[in-house]
Amino acid sequence: MPDARDDTTAPRTDPTPSGDTAGSGDTAAALHADTTAVLTRWEPTSPAAAEARDRTLALLAAGPVAVTRAHRPGHVTASVLIVDATGERLLFCLHGKFKQWVQLGGHCEPTDRTLAGAALREATEESGIAGLRIDPVPIDVDIHPVPCQGGSFHHDVRFAVVAPPGAVERVSDESDALGWFPPDRLPIPRLGGVDQLLAPGLAALRRGLLRPAP
Repeated sequence: MPDARDDTTAPRTDPTPSGDTAGSGDTAAALHADTTAVLTRWEPTSPAAAEARDRTLALLAAGPVAVTRAHRPGHVTASVLIVDATGERLLFCLHGKFKQWVQLGGHCEPTDRTLAGAALREATEESGIAGLRIDPVPIDVDIHPVPCQGGSFHHDVRFAVVAPPGAVERVSDESDALGWFPPDRLPIPRLGGVDQLLAPGLAALRRGLLRPAP
């Protein structure tokens, strides 16, 4: 999980606790501070993303609890748009509960100290791919209702990620399937919010994330 290392490299996948204690103590404070700073300086990629960013910053006024799933009014999550090394295919998962295709991502965990680090951890765990690279600048923010705590909202901050050449995905316990798809032939059915990732995500990737890592 992210520590003092650069969050643009894949984290370790050591077992970590989860549940309502996610993001407790100093780590929650660090993640909360990072999330607030990232969203405050971010230039939204659409009017909808701008509104969601402002609502998420208002949510963060509740303090570090807002980055944990224990916060019933809503909590910050992190997800990713993964592209292969050629820039021609995107990786999506068939969600085990919703039975629809969606980008990879999920809740922040106790050892996540940065939002980009949380997104990269989720991408690595759910894709089974080592060596992913992430652009630490978000591409989108989306708010949607979820059944957490009997009814809550995910304030989902999305990032662009590139897989290494020859990457082979591995299905996790949270997915029924993983699949690579061209941007103009996305799988059906897919959850709402997926399509709005494409334009800002592909634009971020064209800005240079597809260049070979130094």
